[in-house]
Amino acid sequence: MNFEHILEHHLLDHRFSHFVVKGIDFGLSEHLVMLWIVCAIATLVLSFAARSESEPGRVLRGAVEPIVLYVRDEMLHSIFHEHTDAYLPYFLTLFFFILFCNLIGLVPGAHAVTANITVTASLAVCTFLMIQFAGVKEQGPISYVKHIVPGGVPVALWPVLFVIECFGMLAKCFSLCIRLFANIIAGHIVSLAFLSLIFIFAETSKLVGLAVAPAAVGLALFVVTLDILVAFLQAYIFTILTALFVGGAVHPH
Repeated sequence: MNFEHILEHHLLDHRFSHFVVKGIDFGLSEHLVMLWIVCAIATLVLSFAARSESEPGRVLRGAVEPIVLYVRDEMLHSIFHEHTDAYLPYFLTLFFFILFCNLIGLVPGAHAVTANITVTASLAVCTFLMIQFAGVKEQGPISYVKHIVPGGVPVALWPVLFVIECFGMLAKCFSLCIRLFANIIAGHIVSLAFLSLIFIFAETSKLVGLAVAPAAVGLALFVVTLDILVAFLQAYIFTILTALFVGGAVHPH
């Protein structure tokens, strides 16, 4: 029983085709294909909820609509005010993308792409770029750069504080990346650890393995249930923190 091998097989990305250009592999991988699948499922489900007049469509719309209204009215409006509608599509896309990635990652046989740090890092880069875009769009490039440093700072200290504030902005985005990655991968590791207890004890005695199995499976199912809550919670946290960071660029005062 090699627990490390099981973790690598379940959580790490594996390429099944290679297309190398100047030393960079652009081939397909399991997580890349999983991202495409998640995007397709999210698009189909949300489009069906928005447009279908069938009974299942109305039921699904009744579940999705409160989430959309909550994101708009409770999460974004108090931050963006009159700019809420302009930024709502991005934050809805961000929230539902992370949510679908988290939830589909719990399906047996699927891959948890938000447990891949390159995926969460890409989302953090999107947050960083959105901060710059919103700041320049709403304030203009000169005013945005000027307001990166709080007002009232002596001119002699401005360059130093400008560098510190830029590093602080990068640190905020880096924390988003690590927080989402760590919370999602932790749930999968704990679930696999409980299930692995069956095989670990079975190496001593098959009877002991069978005796441990009900408790191990029960604990794993309990962790998976918590992971469903974590899937919603982490989508909310990433979205609200991104909104706060972008809102700081939109409204610098």
